[in-house]
Amino acid sequence: MTRGTTHPNRLRRMDRWIAATHGGALRGAARPLAVDLGFGAAPWTAVELLRRLRAVRRDVRVVGVEIDRERVAAAGPWAEPGLTFAHGGFELALPGGERPTLVRAANVLRQYDEERVAGAWASLCSRLAPDGLLVEGTCDEIGRRHVWVALGPEGPRTVTFAARLASLGAPSDLAERLPKALIHRNVPGEPVHAFLRDFDRAWASAAAYAPLGVRQRWLRAVGALRADWPLTDGPRRWRQGEVTVAWPALAPAAG
Repeated sequence: MTRGTTHPNRLRRMDRWIAATHGGALRGAARPLAVDLGFGAAPWTAVELLRRLRAVRRDVRVVGVEIDRERVAAAGPWAEPGLTFAHGGFELALPGGERPTLVRAANVLRQYDEERVAGAWASLCSRLAPDGLLVEGTCDEIGRRHVWVALGPEGPRTVTFAARLASLGAPSDLAERLPKALIHRNVPGEPVHAFLRDFDRAWASAAAYAPLGVRQRWLRAVGALRADWPLTDGPRRWRQGEVTVAWPALAPAAG
């Protein structure tokens, strides 16, 4: 399901966002369950997800799911109370048909054709708990740049762009990490292309803030986007090098 080596801490930005924005659902769940879908050649991401979510809810459980049986077997020694590994794919065949509060699918759909994304999303969303969340997206090899889509049982809600700001030349550097649903849409006439264009313009206009630090420049640039784009977060998340946009504003153009 995922091809290469998974570096430790690669998904820390995504996990941090999940804990901050979905913590209420985890705290309110009767028996919170999270799935790390496509954990890859090593189980680090599942182990880390458990640690980070337990800061929100001590009794959360994590299941690492992989389509490669050899990877599932190799992950076995890392199992512990609250952390197990299972063979499977988008059908999420969890024991007892349990519905997860969270499914995280990082760097999974990137390998599939674009026309398969909608079906994979629908399959995963149909298996969520009523207040569940699917987070699907892509990051670079060491976790400096991420873009992910957050979906509920009803479908996509938001798109989040996140970066280690010190390594960012311009917001459009994140284009190479767009999830599969959007990466081929970064062309003129598509909303995501217009958003990244406007973000770069706002970044350039905020250059005067660079001497105060890259974080101040990012805050100024993101704040300027609010006039034309439906941002769903605020300065607290922006300071983390993030910005979240309502999905309908970036959804692929029809036709």
